Amino acid sequence: MSAVRPPSRPRRRAQLLLSALGLLVLLTLTPAPARATASHPASGLALTSLPRLFEQALTASRDGHFGEALPLWDRVLELAPDDASAWSNRGNVLLALGDAKAAIAAQERAMALEPANLDPHLNRGTAEEALGRWQDAAADYHWILERDPADASALYNLGNVEGSLGDWAAARRCFEAAAEARPGFAMARSSAALAAFQQGDDVQAERQLRSLIRRYPLFADARAALTALLWQRGARGEAESHWAAASGLDPRYRQEEWLLQIRRWPPQPVQALHQFLSLVS
Repeated sequence: MSAVRPPSRPRRRAQLLLSALGLLVLLTLTPAPARATASHPASGLALTSLPRLFEQALTASRDGHFGEALPLWDRVLELAPDDASAWSNRGNVLLALGDAKAAIAAQERAMALEPANLDPHLNRGTAEEALGRWQDAAADYHWILERDPADASALYNLGNVEGSLGDWAAARRCFEAAAEARPGFAMARSSAALAAFQQGDDVQAERQLRSLIRRYPLFADARAALTALLWQRGARGEAESHWAAASGLDPRYRQEEWLLQIRRWPPQPVQALHQFLSLVS
């Protein structure tokens, strides 16, 4: 589960659920003024309607109505073809609709329009991850981190790439750095704990997961991870208690494929949770 974000003016950040891939993205930008073209003159009507149209596209994206959002972004770009924010937001919607290659092309259009902007690189990296292009995605995240070493989203996404490549020590370092860079980044802390679990550092993993649950009692990821760890340790009763909470909060944690491919858990916690479910179901 990697983070995506749109470009910002100047560097505003937040997040929105992008349900198709279980990703997080923020779409809270303002449109650039429409530019005159031969086919679409920037009339007073066009200039008046562009902000409203942009907001409609944002709302549809925010609400997860991606099929509605895409033609709205297309209309925004008819009026403002050089709006990098619109191109990047359109790319995020394309990714949500499952067209990662088109999403990459849209992010690259945004990059061409605003070469110094970090965010289209993050969004392109997420689309590259969807295609399993791990080295390309890592290159995008390293490009961001060369310019902003404390970029929590790039650190977190790089951790996912390292995990997908099987380097859980590197993944853990990235997740821990992301959590340090952005206090309150609960998923980064949970991912760091899962990487520790994968490495056999059960003591630190348990400490981190319990801390997360105390702070966020409704955080399904930490409860499901602690279920797996406790089951592996033989604490069946407490494992069942945490699982009752986790499964009620998010039933996807029953799905092994979702855990591995979308949420991107390490294999050892997935195996432990699968064994737990096989015996208690």
